[in-house]
Amino acid sequence: MKLGFFAANYAHLSVEEVAKIASSNGFEMLEIPAYIGNGQLDCDEILAGNNAKKLKDMLKSYDLGISGLSNHADSLLILGPHTEDTDTLYKGTKEEKVKYGIDSLLKTAQTANALEVPVVNGFTGVTNWGRYFPFPCANGWRETEEEFAEVFTPILNKFKEYGVKFAVEPHPNNFIYDIHTAKKAIELVDHHPCLGFNLDPANIMATGGVLVENFIDELGDRIFHVHAKDAEVVEHNVQRGGIMMQGDWQRLDRAFRFRIPGWGDVKWKKVITELSMVGYQGTLSYEHEDVTMSVGDGVEKVSTYLKPLLIKAPYEGRKDKIFNNPMG
Repeated sequence: MKLGFFAANYAHLSVEEVAKIASSNGFEMLEIPAYIGNGQLDCDEILAGNNAKKLKDMLKSYDLGISGLSNHADSLLILGPHTEDTDTLYKGTKEEKVKYGIDSLLKTAQTANALEVPVVNGFTGVTNWGRYFPFPCANGWRETEEEFAEVFTPILNKFKEYGVKFAVEPHPNNFIYDIHTAKKAIELVDHHPCLGFNLDPANIMATGGVLVENFIDELGDRIFHVHAKDAEVVEHNVQRGGIMMQGDWQRLDRAFRFRIPGWGDVKWKKVITELSMVGYQGTLSYEHEDVTMSVGDGVEKVSTYLKPLLIKAPYEGRKDKIFNNPMG
């Protein structure tokens, strides 16, 4: 496994400036935003001339590779919601928003192909999150399932053409948000080889009880990328509003906060162990959403905390006279 850094943590800096920070703090890979207008990577520029090679060479000079491209902002528009809630991402009709999201996601997959990056991370969106609760629209979620299959099957076929996989990040405001919906999504696209997950332990915790280790054990062969993000259930605030309370992330009375790894409730040794056991040898990409401290604080603390925990290779087994079973 390798320790990665999500360049969007420093969205106001260029990719090279982020590369310098990441490399000097012991990070080995970069996850780079590729949604439209991100300010760090322009897909059209990368696809022109020799720019893909130039970017890879620049990162190589800092001993960095690319773990994945992020299309979180635009891919959310594909299933929505298509109301004013997503107007800050793109303002238009439902049809315009869907087209914008699909075009951007496919352009990102094309760019990943040019950069020889194996995975694009993103969301699917969801037409109406409230449909998870079967009142007053009992068949609402089933209708969303049908729409997901209809829209994403051709998208995944294009990903296959490009030789790239789509890692959906399970999220509480997404069609895929827990173990059940993740499994169902795979079924809905007939087990398409290009659909998998960008596992974010903090988002899994936000569902209110799903164990990250269970997600890994049950969906391990579909985990294409991992976010190194932690979360904290603030016990003294739970009785005020539960972990699903609304409002600003910096509210002092919030019962759920995103944290940097090591400062929340995720059991990273167990998570990393389970990832190793299911054969994951990819990147843990540090994403900063911790409102209690600066990104600079996180850069130093995360590298120091996580790097010693990473498992570099799986168990090779013993082959001596006593333990002649390779896995014994």
